[in-house]
Amino acid sequence: MPTQVAPDCDIVVFGGTGDLAVRKLLPALYLRDNDGQLADGARIIAVSRAGLDTAGYRDKAAAEMRAFVPANAWNTAAVDRFTARLHHVTIDVLEHDGWHELTALLDAADGVRVFYLACAPSLFGPVCAGLQANGLTGERSRVVLEKPIGRDLASARRINDEVGAVFAEEQIFRIDHYLGKETVQNLVVLRFANALLEPLWNSGSIDHVQITVSEDIGVGGRVGYYDTSGALRDMVQNHLLQLLCLVAMEPPSRFEADAVRDEKLKVLQALRPLAGAEVHRDTVRGQYVAGLVDGKAVPGYAQELDGAASRTETFVALRAEVQNWRWAGVPFYLRTGKRLDRRASEIVVQFRPVPHSIFPGVGDEALAPNRLVLRLQPNEGMHLHLVTKEPGPGGVRLRGVPLNLSFADTFKSRTPDAYERLLMDVVRGDPTLFMRRDEVEAAWAWAEPILAAWKDSGTPPRRYSAGTSGPTAATTLIERDGRTWHDEEAI
Repeated sequence: MPTQVAPDCDIVVFGGTGDLAVRKLLPALYLRDNDGQLADGARIIAVSRAGLDTAGYRDKAAAEMRAFVPANAWNTAAVDRFTARLHHVTIDVLEHDGWHELTALLDAADGVRVFYLACAPSLFGPVCAGLQANGLTGERSRVVLEKPIGRDLASARRINDEVGAVFAEEQIFRIDHYLGKETVQNLVVLRFANALLEPLWNSGSIDHVQITVSEDIGVGGRVGYYDTSGALRDMVQNHLLQLLCLVAMEPPSRFEADAVRDEKLKVLQALRPLAGAEVHRDTVRGQYVAGLVDGKAVPGYAQELDGAASRTETFVALRAEVQNWRWAGVPFYLRTGKRLDRRASEIVVQFRPVPHSIFPGVGDEALAPNRLVLRLQPNEGMHLHLVTKEPGPGGVRLRGVPLNLSFADTFKSRTPDAYERLLMDVVRGDPTLFMRRDEVEAAWAWAEPILAAWKDSGTPPRRYSAGTSGPTAATTLIERDGRTWHDEEAI
């Protein structure tokens, strides 16, 4: 297919010298430019308090982003072309002056304006107010909000109100980069472009679903933010619930933004509420202590806080249910954590076992149920586990084997980073893979009672050693239902 060049645009990144810009945004835009998707006049304008001039910012960006761009995509001509698009403007967004340079830059162009708020959520409202006060908003303007949008329902509503006072809902793009991953998008295609699975996608055929986002790294330089957030706010309320929605949603009438988001909202509204005693029964929270990861000693969370005591969770496992006709009685097990034994993000759909074994000497328990594993990272792809006969004479010997779809092996091309896709969707004005206001608030309404119950209990998180699979209570959570976590390595 021919390359689709995005409309002429200015992408203004508030927090343009920060970690997100360096690790994700600038590399993603560089790769899109390298693939010919940025228009000739497109510019990237970084806004920060760093006091840099444009030449200094270009040098800084080229030096820092190299570590996050694939080596085979880095070449001098492409870097020079990309850095020529970069500008830097120094603004303290809490001050009323200092906006004139940005205004002058933007007034010189007439394309789409994308304002990417890669800054603290507390600044979302002031930034939008500053844009409005300086006449920088209009019909062709769009604003991108990074998570977390608030730390509870009240703060999320406040942020949505402040941003919504400046931008119309269709101009607001609440980003969840997990929705830009190829495997996540392929989940929608797998379900709704193939007749094979959809008739089985219900409680009659599916035993349970597992969603895991496991990290082997600690909080690192994010400890200040993380200690006020925790794993439920940082990962479950947004990433994991969005994945749950895509697994559980009904077929939308068409693949368009509001049709898809309407169906996701219905899933969030159908989640069984967890509060009080149910929280203590169906959730587990943990915090890592010192241990070994890949044979290397790593500190515990408290050590990263300079020894300060904290009840912030770095691990969450929970049992959720979607209370509707399709999913009644099917548990969804969610877990996420830091400093675990592997880095993996995956969705596991476990089908029900066959009702009876017809094979001599093979009991029902020996027939492993079919299992669909969608691997988001690393090595994106899908595995469908089936039971087959081992070749050879001497009777029927059964063995479970996977049908393996590796994106890298099948398509022989680089899998784009999620931010590459999502940034271009913003420029093109396609909000399908972004969250709507009512989705965000529905997710907070479900998560908030869990946070409240944890706080009221006064019980600290369960400790687990770095380099393990998490607290033993997480294993108990799923095994009391007669099930086990899917922890095998990538195939």
